Amino acid sequence: MDNERAARQAPAEQAENLLVGRNPIREALRAGRPIDKLLVAQQEAGGSLRELLALAKERGVPVQTVDKRRLDELAKAHQGVAAVTPAFPYAQVEDILALAAERNEPPFVVLLDSITDPHNLGAILRSCECMGAHGVIIPERRTATLTPAAVKASAGAAAWVKLAKVKNLVRCMEQLKERGLWLYAADMDGQPLEQADLRGPLGLVIGAEGQGVSRLVRERCDGALSIPLRGRLSSLNASVAAGILLYEAAKQRCT
Repeated sequence: MDNERAARQAPAEQAENLLVGRNPIREALRAGRPIDKLLVAQQEAGGSLRELLALAKERGVPVQTVDKRRLDELAKAHQGVAAVTPAFPYAQVEDILALAAERNEPPFVVLLDSITDPHNLGAILRSCECMGAHGVIIPERRTATLTPAAVKASAGAAAWVKLAKVKNLVRCMEQLKERGLWLYAADMDGQPLEQADLRGPLGLVIGAEGQGVSRLVRERCDGALSIPLRGRLSSLNASVAAGILLYEAAKQRCT
């Protein structure tokens, strides 16, 4: 990267400090997430971006018109707009439990073990928002974080779902169990999920595709849940498995 480009692409406009795509930015504005400025491609400063520009004006967010090549340098599939934000405001586990108490609902959380694909993280956040989970917990290491790809895959859910990052996932699980949560790992050898009672304080533990939940994490779980498969393949994508488990839990909790 030459010096001129490096000067233009400041650290604040990289990784977790950048939102791209119209829907993620719209949801971030609706949720009141802090945004330093919008970067809008000069060729698309009107038209279908009017709603975003109106929301930005309403929230007092500065809008800067830039050449499309500038956005191409920052991210792919930006749809003509990017938002520069402060570092993503990760929640605390207590914030997730407090939200459950505020809604007068038993806690419903998802814990991710070694999910390193940002698209899987984003898709899981989307399912969590749609199914009413109170939050998601990830470890600090060996995990995907909220990169632009993850935010875009979440289709705006990253602006609404509380995401907590913890130093030690196993220790966090022990603390959740002390608070009354029952933890279930997604595992092909587990109990069929429709036979499990998922209505109380619940934590669903999703492992990486292929290797599944790690041994130490699995040992801290109260049980395991499997998804009955009817086809020739023996496993599901991690985010798809999470979506099915979340749906079953949400269905039971609504009855």
